[in-house]
Amino acid sequence: MKKLSLNTALLVIDVQVGFDNPAWGARNNPVAESNIAELIAVWRAVRAPVIHVHHNSPGRDGRLRAGTPAAAPKPEAQPLPGEAIYSKSVNAAFIGTSLEGDLRRRDIEALMIVGLTTNHCVSTTARMAGNLGFETYVVADATAAFDRLALDGRLRPAEVVHRAALSDLHGEFATVIDTRVAIAAMTATTRKASHA
Repeated sequence: MKKLSLNTALLVIDVQVGFDNPAWGARNNPVAESNIAELIAVWRAVRAPVIHVHHNSPGRDGRLRAGTPAAAPKPEAQPLPGEAIYSKSVNAAFIGTSLEGDLRRRDIEALMIVGLTTNHCVSTTARMAGNLGFETYVVADATAAFDRLALDGRLRPAEVVHRAALSDLHGEFATVIDTRVAIAAMTATTRKASHA
């Protein structure tokens, strides 16, 4: 993996309490939140940008409706004062927000994307990021998906959904890596910066 810049932003997408609702169905990768927390800690330690995106369901029956406990960030992804927070009502973090313009103003050219869910908001945001010209990474074990019905009515297990979404992203819209690789790359960058 190529060297990361200290201006590589960690984009934390929709790590919200509402995704614990059993109505979503079975989920894969139960360690996603702990990996997200570890990545946030590393990014904060080196003072690289941590950016939060929260989903606000527009409908009255939405599971992530603004102002409800379900919309709150999970403990592993609580924003700190000064960290940017964007609210969206669609899948892509760039739609209806100032995210793209703010990234450009801060000279952020690379994004490390984590969060929920792999096949929806993570994937949609990563696709847009890649098309907008950002160097885009998706951290596979810091994302997760839920079981989904296929068009033929058969249930696709969450792990299958997750892997398919990541496979579609990799090499086309983003580079898919894991938490260890992301941390190693950022740590190596920090060491090089300190010896410069």
